[in-house]
Amino acid sequence: MISERPISFDQLTAEFRALGVTAGMNILLHSSLKSIGGWIPGGAETVILALEHVLGEEGTLMVPTQTSQLTHPKLWKYPPADPKWWDLICESTPAYDPDFTVPTGMGVIVETFRKQRGVIRSSHPHVSFAARGPYAREWMADHGLDYGLGSDSPLQKLYDADGHVLMLGTDYLTNTSIHLAEFMADWNGKKQIEMNAPVMTESGKQWITFKDLNFDSDDFDRIGSDFEEDCPHLWKQGKMGQADARLLSQQGLVDYAVGWLETHR
Repeated sequence: MISERPISFDQLTAEFRALGVTAGMNILLHSSLKSIGGWIPGGAETVILALEHVLGEEGTLMVPTQTSQLTHPKLWKYPPADPKWWDLICESTPAYDPDFTVPTGMGVIVETFRKQRGVIRSSHPHVSFAARGPYAREWMADHGLDYGLGSDSPLQKLYDADGHVLMLGTDYLTNTSIHLAEFMADWNGKKQIEMNAPVMTESGKQWITFKDLNFDSDDFDRIGSDFEEDCPHLWKQGKMGQADARLLSQQGLVDYAVGWLETHR
């Protein structure tokens, strides 16, 4: 028997609006369905539809759809892969396919959204994004291989559009936009690295090499805490069910993080 009141579509739309989400916003969503608690009839689908309803036809919703399983096994740490199996793993791993490859560790809301009609996913084999709305096709196009969270990424396009980040039951440790700040900032220890991924070419599947940065998210929670203290006008806090939720200016966060990184790293 369900004794407590279910979390309804109407409740979710009211809570999104109370948080500050309005029609026509462009939002990058980080989410944890489990954190909302209670029972939501329709589950992840209802959460997505409620947010899209508030954004309306003029708003664009974007999510990260990263695929760390397509990195070279020499980089794996949790758990590491025995070097004697590296070649076998590389041979067996399918090439990245925007329509087929499952994201890693992004949560059920992301995986459900990815399958929704009208969603477009970018082509980066490690750090893709998926979006639905007026800007989806434009923002997902031409996602550069080199520095996939940098100036040729959907993150930069959201930044240029003065978009927002919605953190639904998540923290700054997984706030991907701070990686854009790492790309922009000049910090001690910043260096270029080489990454590998399997992609489809005219000759079939190939493991290709591209450039990236030695990103480090260990201090992202500190950046977020300082951002909230120093820039109270750039973010709002609320509740979605039992989950803590934050809506913040992506441009404001990135600009703040650039200065923080150049000062503290």
